Amino acid sequence: MSDLKKIKNALISVYYKDNLEVVVRQLNLLGVKIYSTGGTQEFIEKLGVAVIPVESLTSYPSILGGRVKTLHPKVFGGILSRRELQIDIDQMEEYEIPEIDLVIVDLYPFEETVKSGASEQSIIEKIDIGGISLIRAAAKNFNDVVIIPSKNEYKFLHDTILVDQKGSSTAEDRKKLAGKAFNVSSHYDTAIFNYFNGNDSVAFKHSIQNASVLRYGENPHQKGVFYGNLEEMFTKISGKELSYNNLLDVDAAVSLIAEFSPALGGKTGEGFTFAILKHNNACGIATRPTLVDAWKGALAGDPTSAFGGVLIVNTTVDEATATEINKLFFEVIIAPAYQEKALKILKTKPNRIILIQKKVKLTPKSFRTLLNGVIEQEKDSKTETDADMQTVTKTSPTADEKRDLEFANKIVKHTKSNTIVLAKNNQLLASGVGQTSRVDALEQAVAKAKKFGFDLQGSVMASDAFFPFPDCVEIAHNAGITAVIQPGGSIKDKDSVAYCDANGISMVMTGTRHFKH
Repeated sequence: MSDLKKIKNALISVYYKDNLEVVVRQLNLLGVKIYSTGGTQEFIEKLGVAVIPVESLTSYPSILGGRVKTLHPKVFGGILSRRELQIDIDQMEEYEIPEIDLVIVDLYPFEETVKSGASEQSIIEKIDIGGISLIRAAAKNFNDVVIIPSKNEYKFLHDTILVDQKGSSTAEDRKKLAGKAFNVSSHYDTAIFNYFNGNDSVAFKHSIQNASVLRYGENPHQKGVFYGNLEEMFTKISGKELSYNNLLDVDAAVSLIAEFSPALGGKTGEGFTFAILKHNNACGIATRPTLVDAWKGALAGDPTSAFGGVLIVNTTVDEATATEINKLFFEVIIAPAYQEKALKILKTKPNRIILIQKKVKLTPKSFRTLLNGVIEQEKDSKTETDADMQTVTKTSPTADEKRDLEFANKIVKHTKSNTIVLAKNNQLLASGVGQTSRVDALEQAVAKAKKFGFDLQGSVMASDAFFPFPDCVEIAHNAGITAVIQPGGSIKDKDSVAYCDANGISMVMTGTRHFKH
């Protein structure tokens, strides 16, 4: 292969030394001259491998507490010199600069230091200067230099370049690694920018290095990719790969169950909660003293839509519950844990995706592409409790109605607007989802509840936004609904309140709208 280039000199400067030993020993076996400094130099020396201190090359010691070690023309000249350009060749000879063919870098762990809650001084000291400069220089000159920009590439370097190719790299190798190098450097700089930027909205910069190509996007003719590390959030027990639409439903499910899951960082919960989601909305959810009863309550909400849905719970899945849910076809189930007997039952369907949810702190912001840019917002993290409910009618809700109002309001917050949620006894009876008018959403919910045999007498209604007219409370009253929760804020709030007063309905207002689009 004519594009093979032999590695003669290597510069190694890394933070993490994991798996570096085999690389160093193979370089030594191939007769490669190794330059290094600081802790990396000490590591190599302890292996009994010859190493040349960078200070010997530059005639300058490491100074300023280690802040300046490799920033020198004799280092960067050796990396950036164009091997086939005569003027570069002449200057390299004039200044006695050796060509460096391989640069191995692993940067200071800036992101890890920030996450650890370290002091600002410690964080600043973990901003790598020399390492990032070495990466950029070597990547720029990929025609002649191999850049290993992180410990993640040690294996490729060792197995492919040093062993299989006997210390020679191809043009394809070098260009591929250069791309990875600029991925590392841009991600690193983005993390630093976001640290300094804080909550200021100066620019939109996000970087995620993990990418998973999906089978397809929302539809088979669309390509799809997930950027992120799902293994941080879930342990996958079995099943096929998550699809684009699965991921959307899983995201919605995790957000919803957090309202009922103290064990997973949620707000409040009484008993065990089981939710079934379809197209990002709950088609069934119930809280009960036992999980199997919660499942039966959730399934009763809409047994038709539950087919092919995503299931999520806030406790360990037991054998009795697994036996019941195994009767239904569903795509995904998510739980904090499973009994062994339950897993044995659930795994009888090989394509069924079984996930264990881990405790992970999620970002407080969300964003999406829009027009020729991106919009970003804080996530809707507000969950109303009894203390946020202001009774505005002559009739006050009973204790049971207040419990159901809080339950319904949690669901309405996670349902597509315009939406109305009907609930009773900690169970979703029906919801009107994604309608262009609130009246349509309510009528859809009432019709659906009746379709599945629910008695709406004594049930409660939650609305994601205010009622512009009293027509919704009138429809609700005629259906048997006795208590209402809504944000309020309409110039005609008094008309809805007046109707409730005239018909013995209680209404509470929270002052918080929960649109979800």
